[in-house]
Amino acid sequence: MTFNILGENGKTTVFTGLVITTLLVLVLAGDIYAHELKPVDPHAQHKMATLSAGEDDPHAQHKTSAASAAKVAMAEIDLPDGMSMLNQFGDKVDLREEVIGNRIVAINFVYTTCTTVCPVISSIFSMVQNRLTGISDKDIALITVTVDPTRDTPHRLLSYSKSFSPGAGWSWLTGDKKTVDKVLSAMGAYTQNFEDHPAMVLIGDDSKSEWYRFYGFPAPNAIESKLRELLGNRSS
Repeated sequence: MTFNILGENGKTTVFTGLVITTLLVLVLAGDIYAHELKPVDPHAQHKMATLSAGEDDPHAQHKTSAASAAKVAMAEIDLPDGMSMLNQFGDKVDLREEVIGNRIVAINFVYTTCTTVCPVISSIFSMVQNRLTGISDKDIALITVTVDPTRDTPHRLLSYSKSFSPGAGWSWLTGDKKTVDKVLSAMGAYTQNFEDHPAMVLIGDDSKSEWYRFYGFPAPNAIESKLRELLGNRSS
């Protein structure tokens, strides 16, 4: 399995990762998804020891995210109004009014120089996108928010996203650091060191203030199921 990763020097390199492949296989096997709906410690993943003792690896905390089962908990999310961001095409978009709007959404968090967890969660979203074929992007949308807005320009996000074949219903967002940090904080995804951000997915219906936080790597069918459930609740 290969991924095109845009490095800090601006050059695109092909990354083949045993870690990525292994994690993705585990996700698809359902071995790291738990169905229990219970609160968990959002920092638990980063309290675990690194996979290799003494390893000087800037992504070590990301790798440990795979060591425990993904869990889901209800979340209180209060998104601020007037958050103007940039999508992967460089268009200014309002997060609540335009990107989310009246849609059911799934949101993940990445940075383009990440070579471990971020390609995995992006691949999971790509699979979710394929499973949602036939559902209008006016009803359900996928959103990826960078945790490294200083480096992740729209151009970098666009280049990075091409490895995952995003459709019209999948927005990749960046913006000025102050705005992005405020959005990340509201979503419970902000960390002082962006490389330490927790591996998680948010799924919600903002119109009802109903949000769920999946910690770790939820299986594609788990994400799809929750999205369809929230969409179905609107007509029940």
